[in-house]
This record gives sequence, structure tokens and C-alpha cells, in this order.
Amino acid sequence: MNISEKLFQKYNFPVPRYTSYPPATSFYTGFDNANFVEQIKISNNSQTENISIYIHIPFCTQRCHFCGCNTALYQSDEKINQYVACVVKEIRNVAQYIDKKRLVTQVSWGGGTPNSIDLKYIRNIMAVLKSEFQFADFAEIAMECSPAYLDFEDVDVLAEIGFNRISLGIQDFHLEVLNAINRLPPKHDVAQMLRYMKEKEFRGLNLDLVYGLPLQSVESFRENIQQIIALQPDRIATFSYAHIPWFNPAQKLMDHHRFPTPEEKLKMLVTAIELLSENGYEVIGMDHFARQDDDLAIAKTNKMLHRNFQGYNTKKTTGQVYAFGASGISQLDGSFAQNLKQIDHYIQAIESNQLAVERGYVLTGEEILIRDTINQLMCNGTINFEQIAQQHNYSYEEFMKITKFDAAKIAHLVADGLVELTQTDLNVTPKGMLIVRNVAVAFDPKFEITKNKFSTTI
Repeated sequence: MNISEKLFQKYNFPVPRYTSYPPATSFYTGFDNANFVEQIKISNNSQTENISIYIHIPFCTQRCHFCGCNTALYQSDEKINQYVACVVKEIRNVAQYIDKKRLVTQVSWGGGTPNSIDLKYIRNIMAVLKSEFQFADFAEIAMECSPAYLDFEDVDVLAEIGFNRISLGIQDFHLEVLNAINRLPPKHDVAQMLRYMKEKEFRGLNLDLVYGLPLQSVESFRENIQQIIALQPDRIATFSYAHIPWFNPAQKLMDHHRFPTPEEKLKMLVTAIELLSENGYEVIGMDHFARQDDDLAIAKTNKMLHRNFQGYNTKKTTGQVYAFGASGISQLDGSFAQNLKQIDHYIQAIESNQLAVERGYVLTGEEILIRDTINQLMCNGTINFEQIAQQHNYSYEEFMKITKFDAAKIAHLVADGLVELTQTDLNVTPKGMLIVRNVAVAFDPKFEITKNKFSTTI
């Protein structure tokens, strides 16, 4: 793929990541526990019927300075026990409103560092989930793990509990970079760990890298990619580091280090795309890669990719998301609900026999159309205007009015070979998928360029 740095810097301005529409910045505090219960009941008769579950474990043994997730340093065993008891109680409180005929097709554990807590807690929560819900035979049960705390015995336990997917947060293989971001290196050789996971029949094994971190260079990131290729994971994620110290003050602790320039960050991305594409990996969306025989690559070929707060997934396993734990965001067909972020506040709410909703959003029919349009673009890079309008019971003319789409908005993208447009169809080229967020804003009638609100594209 021949990529011009000058061309892509042209589109390097702040835009939403569109992991949701409207973005989480639009959620409002007037949405409360009662509203959430109402929306859960409505979700039983909405599409998709599948249930996706997210469990948030906010604790970390060591805080990485680059991280923008809702985390806290590991506290006492008493606090962990109290938190897990609240997650269990929240699951039972929410489960009573969900139709028991619906199947769980996906469970994702994130954080924080889920594998930093005793696995007995994870076993307990999974047992409660299985007692409250029916699981599909093909359900994906996945956990984000820090390789700094992962032992081979832990893999045995996770397999026994029912996990079948693991994502390892490598971030970078160079010790000086890990030191600069205050992250510990892997406890065991990553190649040995991956081989062991495959022996235990884990599938969809994923390794995460981050580009744009302090002390990284184009050459050092190339070394990261080459090492990843040698390891042959099923999936790879290459996330762009977003320096947003106004939102995440911990990032200021890295300011004395040299950061890659925007031009260097683009070269890192281009390097990843070129090397991985040459070595049997398919580009998935903006920042993911999958082996050509992996479910994500097959879903891309069949235009069946989906995306939520947990990342890219297939439409087969995707469901409406019910999130448990501090800061967890539920993504139902017509609404969002986010829990209290502060751990003590979350615990207090659940122990008071309440749910723990802090804010949320109820979408209108028009906003659902916009959401699905943007999601289709972000995942599969193509839209047939008439088809998606009809799917939501709108006409072509109504679609154009609701999205406020105008060909003039993307004329520059068409001229630069990033988008192909006809009267009825829009297709994003492989090169255009690298900045697909910039394409999506053309269908977002609420979008305005705002400083210090969104991260830049690259």
C-alpha cells in the first residue's frame, strides 16, 4: 500500500473514535437506575437477541502512565473481596430483568488488569454468570491479561473456568520503553506462553501494541512488528497512543521523555500495515489485524464485522452489551448506561441495594440510523444508502436529511482516492480505512471540530 505521509497528515485532526454513537461525551446524568431498568426490559424485544457481557476489574498492581482506562492501584484483599461481591450482586440485580431465553454469546473481561486479582474471584463471577444465563455453545469468553502477572498455571485455571480467548497487553518489547511508561515486562517468554495457550485450545489469541509511546522510534517499532510476526498470534492490535493529559493527568509523568512526531507515528502505522499484510494478516478496521483464517478476517470478507467498546467482533457473536463493575458501559439496542467510575461510590451504590448508573443516553430512531451507518462504515467500509435507510424504515431522501450527508463534505476524500462515491453507494478504499473516522464524521450531523475533546486520527 503506497501511503503518502503528507496526504495523511492532512486528515490528522481531532475526531471521535466512534466506539459508540453518540460518543460517550454525549452521555447525560439525568439517565438513572430506573431508566436503565426500563431500557433493559425494552432490550428483551430488540435486536440482536444475543447477550454480550462485560466485566470491569479496575485494579492494577502497577499503574502504567500512558493508560487512559478507569484503574486504581491494587488495594487490600478486603477491598477486592468487597468489590467482587458487588459485581456479583449487580449481575443478579440486572439478570432478573433479562429474558432467560436469550443466549450469552460473548463475555469480555477488561480493566484495569483482570489477571492481577486472585483467580478465585474470576471463578466466582463466572459461576454466577452461568447460573443466571444460558451460554451458546460457540460463546467467546475472553480476558485482557498483562503478561507481567500471567503464569502457566493461570492459563490452566482460566481454561478450566471456561475461557477460550486471551489478549496479552505487550504494548512494546523494548525494556526502555516499558520503563518510560512504568510498565513491567512479561513474566515468561511470550513465545512459550502463546504455544502453551494453543495447547490448551485457546483461539483468537491477540497481542496488543501501542505506537506513539515515549522513546519509540520507527525502527524500534519495526522490530516490534517483526517480533510479533515471528510469534504468529491469531490477532494483533496496534493502538495509536493519544496524549491527552487534560483528561489523564498521569500522562504528564512522561513529559520529560521524547515522543515520536506525528510523521514518525504515521511511519509506524504504515510499517505495521505493510509488514503484517506481507505476512498473512488481514487489516481489520482502523487498527486491528487478523490471520486470514481467523473469524475476524472471514467476517470482514463477508461484510459481517461489528464493533463495540470491547473492540472488533463478528455479528455472529456480538450481542447487546450488559456491563458490570465500576465505569462499565452497557450498550443496548436503543440506549447506553454507564456505571459510577469511582470504586467506592460504585460499592456504596450496590451495597445500598441499588444499581450503580451514573449517566447514560437514550437514542432516537434517527440516532439509531446514524449509529448503524457509522458502525457499518467503521467496520466494513461500505454503505448502500437505500438499503440501510430501508432497514430502518426510512426513505433515501429521509436518510440524507437525517444524516445531513452532502457529497461536498467528502469531495476532498474522493479526490485523494480514499473514498469512492456514487449516487447510491459509498465505499472506503483500503487506504481510506486508515482514516475511516474522518469519513464517518460526514454522517454525523452533531460533529464539530473541538479542541481537547477528541483524539487526533493518527
